[in-house]
Amino acid sequence: MKYTKLFLVPFLLILSLSFESLAQIPQVPAELEFADLLVRINPQARREIQLDVDAQYRNPEYFKIKLDRVNLYMPLVERVLRENNVPEDLKFLVIQESSLISNAVSTSNAVGFWQFKQGTAEEVFLRVDGQIDERQNIASSTKGAALYLKKHNNSFDNWMCALVSYQMGLGGAKKYFGDRYNGQRVVDVDRNTHWYFKKFLAHKIAFQDNINQFTSNRRLVEVSVNGPTTLSALAKKYNVSEDHLEEYNTWTKNGKIPAGKTYTLVYVSTGELPIQPAIIESKPQTKTESKVSPKYSLADSYPKVSGNQSKASQPNQIRVNDIKAVQAPATTTQADFAEDLEIKEKKLRRLNDLEKGARIESGKYYYTKKKKAKAEVETHIVRAGETLWSISQKYGIKLSSLKAKNRIRKDSELKVGMVLNLQEHRSRGEEIPIVQVPAQPQPSKVVIAESKPTSTPTQVTAQTNKAPSQTYHTVRQGETLFAISKKYGVSVNELKTWNRIGNDNLISIGQKLVIFTP
Repeated sequence: MKYTKLFLVPFLLILSLSFESLAQIPQVPAELEFADLLVRINPQARREIQLDVDAQYRNPEYFKIKLDRVNLYMPLVERVLRENNVPEDLKFLVIQESSLISNAVSTSNAVGFWQFKQGTAEEVFLRVDGQIDERQNIASSTKGAALYLKKHNNSFDNWMCALVSYQMGLGGAKKYFGDRYNGQRVVDVDRNTHWYFKKFLAHKIAFQDNINQFTSNRRLVEVSVNGPTTLSALAKKYNVSEDHLEEYNTWTKNGKIPAGKTYTLVYVSTGELPIQPAIIESKPQTKTESKVSPKYSLADSYPKVSGNQSKASQPNQIRVNDIKAVQAPATTTQADFAEDLEIKEKKLRRLNDLEKGARIESGKYYYTKKKKAKAEVETHIVRAGETLWSISQKYGIKLSSLKAKNRIRKDSELKVGMVLNLQEHRSRGEEIPIVQVPAQPQPSKVVIAESKPTSTPTQVTAQTNKAPSQTYHTVRQGETLFAISKKYGVSVNELKTWNRIGNDNLISIGQKLVIFTP
């Protein structure tokens, strides 16, 4: 009996760990976004893809080693793809191709991070000879892959087709797909979908929620190098071992870097990440100074609305942030709103990053064309009450792009004063700056509660020290901001600030305006 118990304890422990690992395996969803596509996966294909996802997690130790390597290289891969205007989602392809092993060689003699054959490598301007093999250089090969994928996407205007062409060539992909997916933004995946794309989706699902989740302080350092020089000389210059440089720079065959071209040398640093510059001045501020860092500004002019604003609730009348949009005339359901706009409910949700069941709110703008990957302005300072969704709608930026640029996933992570990037992606390990934000302007004058509107001076009190409370006014037919401001004894600018109303002064019947009262 004693021996049975001794055997049973470790067995149960292993079983428990197995279940714990299994619970962490991501499940294949029925829908997901890839690049600018909506991918819908039927149940049979989901089961097929799930097998590949499960296979990635089968050996936890191997998966962690692989994930550490992915996290080391991925910031560089993401940056190069962005610089070449290729969707960052394509980064998962390098994991599929080589597991980010620089000198990986396939059975068909494809080499390096992105698995180029020599002829294809030369097409995208990679040097491959007895001295240098840029297929094994993470920066050069990623740029080559970006050029290759972008060129093929120009033929299809569909990133799924471009991705499959990476495996079978442009001619093969054209023969396989024809033109049936050209320009399509919705892709249905089933048992007949090309295996290479399904395998890619498995890698995306397996790794997307794990990238940048480890707290290791290992980071990849990039250095631009012009020859002639040697790894030995560079090792002394950068205070690393020559063996270390050889391990991470297998692209130079004999430890020598010839003249004639600039190459990217990489090495791993285990030191602390560079300290980000302070955003708030250390010197005390006077009362007349702005409390917001001069580097950033509050973008209160957004959203920018143009077009026939008297018909803002009708399709094809206004543009918000230069994207076709409408203003909801009343609070309603997604289904009813989509029906009024004569578009599908799922499309309405996708264009506006809406969760299923979320209410359409009166007075808010909703897009009828897809949002952008970046905003017109560089940053946004978070104000009280804002969410990632409301910020994405304010600037017409995709919610997924906003999250990715700031490496932030949940509203609970937002803090007042956070400076969110709206154009560039944050570097791995970079903290989000927080600045002091002026309080929302409060009314300097308020009227004594009366049943009738009035602007008589004798009925206005002096500024009060009491904390203001909120009241709401529902806009009636024929009312203007000026009339409402007079009714409550506040300024038009205060009404606009509290309710984030643009310079057009546009309000709609039934819209609820917040007003601060003593």
